[in-house]
Amino acid sequence: MALSDEQAMILDNAREFCRSKSDITAVRSLLKSATGFNPDVWQEMIELGWTGIVIPEKHGGSEMGLGSAVPVVENMGRYLLCTPFISSTIAAEAIIRGGSESQQSRWLPAVAQGSIGTMALLDNEDWGATDTDCTLLQDQNDFVLQGKKFLVADAEVADFFIVLAKQSDSLVLVIVAASQIPASAIEKKTLVDETKRAASVDFSGIKISRSAVLAEGAKILPDIRLIGALLIAAEATGCAAAALDTIVDYLTTRKQFGRLIGSYQSLKHPTVDVLIQMDSARSLIYHAATLIDDGSLDRDTEIACRMAKAQAAEALSFAGDRAVQFHGGMGFTDLVGLHYWFKRIGANRQWLGAPEFVREEAAVLQGI
Repeated sequence: MALSDEQAMILDNAREFCRSKSDITAVRSLLKSATGFNPDVWQEMIELGWTGIVIPEKHGGSEMGLGSAVPVVENMGRYLLCTPFISSTIAAEAIIRGGSESQQSRWLPAVAQGSIGTMALLDNEDWGATDTDCTLLQDQNDFVLQGKKFLVADAEVADFFIVLAKQSDSLVLVIVAASQIPASAIEKKTLVDETKRAASVDFSGIKISRSAVLAEGAKILPDIRLIGALLIAAEATGCAAAALDTIVDYLTTRKQFGRLIGSYQSLKHPTVDVLIQMDSARSLIYHAATLIDDGSLDRDTEIACRMAKAQAAEALSFAGDRAVQFHGGMGFTDLVGLHYWFKRIGANRQWLGAPEFVREEAAVLQGI
């Protein structure tokens, strides 16, 4: 897999940044925090220009594309650096692809400067749902939302939400400023992955102006799901790399029967399998990101995104399992810290589609 010079530079910079800002001590210190991330680190990411990577230059971004956001997300996964970067990038993509010029001018410069956006898509735990019970009803000259959303990432720190709703028989996406939502409407949820934050949000009764309805919301909804799945895949591949790092370190230092345990073929072979699965996922992810940056999200791009999500989820599952098993009883202790990556396996597998589901969808697209 060949990276562009730009991607290689961002990958190296992101690796060094995430390694220096998110060692295991820093990860543990944020577990009980309200936001789940360090605001000083987030500010540094803003100053590096990462929050504006996908945003057009005319709106204050660098317009480097999704292919340049992927290396950042990959290293965030590798070092468990939790920030609202994924949430904001997906929200920005929704406005870029589905928003009017005035909506883009209103929201994109703010995102480039660090404002946090997030998508509110789910009514329940079913990522495969194609409908919603949340409605957008006529209210004189404007509208009013009715309904609750489930598992809204970074809801407690978001500056705005992009909400999926139904208007008559059509699906729409609407922008809701956080200032419109009372604190009592946000209910924090406890996740298996304790490094992440999500909440249920009740949008009932919130007034929506016509200017807050994304012009092409229904049209771009499938694209946004695929872009989100691709970023989740990038994060999962970074997590798999972290598991592999831990495996290699243990196999090259731990001795049994007078030999390094890494000299035994029964451990060498599955370690290589981890590397193969991880590199396969990375190739699919960067290929899909390149296709997205080169043009519209057509059939081939959709297949690439779905295959990337499926392969990354399975690579992480296998890497996490092998890392814990190779460490024996120590693999389950907080001392080693492997459980943080292991807990992310369950979350990443389901978020925006389990691998079995997305692989089946990719097969259907290919007529298999």
